[in-house]
Amino acid sequence: MITLYGFKQAFGLVDASPFVLKVDAFLRMAQLPYKLTSSVAYLRKSPKGKLPFIEDGNAKIGDSSFIFEYLNQKPEVTLNDWLSAEQRAQAYLIGKSLDENFYWCLLYSRWICDDNWPKTRQVFFGHLPFPFSSIVPFAVRRATRSALYKQGMGRHSAAEIEHIFNRSLASLSTLLGDKRYIMGERVCELDATVFGMLAQFILADVDSRFNTIARGYPNLQRYCDNFAQRYYGAAA
Repeated sequence: MITLYGFKQAFGLVDASPFVLKVDAFLRMAQLPYKLTSSVAYLRKSPKGKLPFIEDGNAKIGDSSFIFEYLNQKPEVTLNDWLSAEQRAQAYLIGKSLDENFYWCLLYSRWICDDNWPKTRQVFFGHLPFPFSSIVPFAVRRATRSALYKQGMGRHSAAEIEHIFNRSLASLSTLLGDKRYIMGERVCELDATVFGMLAQFILADVDSRFNTIARGYPNLQRYCDNFAQRYYGAAA
């Protein structure tokens, strides 16, 4: 059985990380037997020093993209078989855009925006005793701000980041249209990534400005609700 290692259940979601959630969603879509085990302590045994990673027999694979590639090699995994070569190329580029751009909007909204920070701090650090409950959140938030600046997203103004976020949502909404899933009426690998990212805004138990903006796209809300109902029985 495959073991998926993640961070923690939070915000009403299986995992607070969109990358863990998207691998979890992939495993459910592919109907592969697996178990999810969660703890930040697993970072120490991760092959890349980050989560998620999976163990499958003697194989240990880190990074959600490489996990997808590994799982797609299994003969019983046929999620992408119905896509044309052109559609697969489009799906790959859309997925990378979400991983490498949209994700940083999530990081900004969760760790930097003042309307979201109190809940983020409580969820991730509320269990720490004093003085660590004061020192650690400050250090992690400062490190996140630095990472955002180095990546480039943090060099933009708040209004510009919100604009980038809105353009990504509008593009996803246009791509989805009135289809049930992102590429058509059947799921494919890309749906795991789209759901993993969108759920952090649309289904998460958070009422920040960014979450409110995301919920303003009716077809994206419907998409998340339908996906969660089909693969999670309710919320993810």
